[in-house]
Amino acid sequence: MPSLPQLRELQAIAQAGLTYTRDPYDRQRFERLLALTAELLAETTGQTADEVHEVLRVERGYLTPKVEVRAVVLNVHGEVLLAREREDGRWSLPGGWADPGESPRQMAEREVREETGRTVRAVRLLSVVDKSQHGHPPELWAVYQLNVLCELTGDSPHTENIETLESGWFDPEHLPPLSENRNLPEQVRRAVHLARHPELGVDVD
Repeated sequence: MPSLPQLRELQAIAQAGLTYTRDPYDRQRFERLLALTAELLAETTGQTADEVHEVLRVERGYLTPKVEVRAVVLNVHGEVLLAREREDGRWSLPGGWADPGESPRQMAEREVREETGRTVRAVRLLSVVDKSQHGHPPELWAVYQLNVLCELTGDSPHTENIETLESGWFDPEHLPPLSENRNLPEQVRRAVHLARHPELGVDVD
């Protein structure tokens, strides 16, 4: 069975071929390669081949990693802000997929406001994480995660919303069950350490 990085490489070859070929016979071959890749990805991720193929066909153009932005917010006690995800009932740093037309700074600030009700000011980049190099559950996409330090400017939490059930402050050494497709415990602790020690600079995978 090919590894997930190998399957992503096959997906990239198929999508690049479909983007740039002008030969109808080559297009058929690349379509078949994409379908076979979907079948193998389905075995790896636990989805059906049809579900995966439908998702892959939505992507157009040269395949690049997706970008996820997470906000790292600390209070005066050194606790980190987490939101409990409605999807799986587990906790994560506030954040999500990057949106076109919105900078990482704007994204981090908005996600904290929407998911927790608090207001923050993005300060600096802490780390760039290639999630494929860590122990996250298998995903269809290659993902780069940007962890952004944010300064708390207003601490008025709200109740549940369409994405999250609640939010709260946690000791980094005593974290609740995390949504591991979003954050791993060691990543949260490393982000907090980088926030406390700006002389360490930015972690880049």
